[in-house]
Amino acid sequence: MVSPIIDELAEEYVGRITVGKVNVDENDTVVAEYGIRNIPTVLFFKDGQVVDKQVGAGQKAAFVEKMNKLL
Repeated sequence: MVSPIIDELAEEYVGRITVGKVNVDENDTVVAEYGIRNIPTVLFFKDGQVVDKQVGAGQKAAFVEKMNKLL
């Protein structure tokens, strides 16, 4: 599951990167705006723009690599 990984990363990157979750069942506007078709989908933003995306389950190391590129 991705959720526990995201929770860990939120703690590890506190103060450096903002990490959030969206319930797609309750936020259809977000789903439409970002074209989310599969769950989980993790979007990586920089300066308000999507700069990367992970669709499907991923390994923590892959998320760390993507997040470090944003710093």
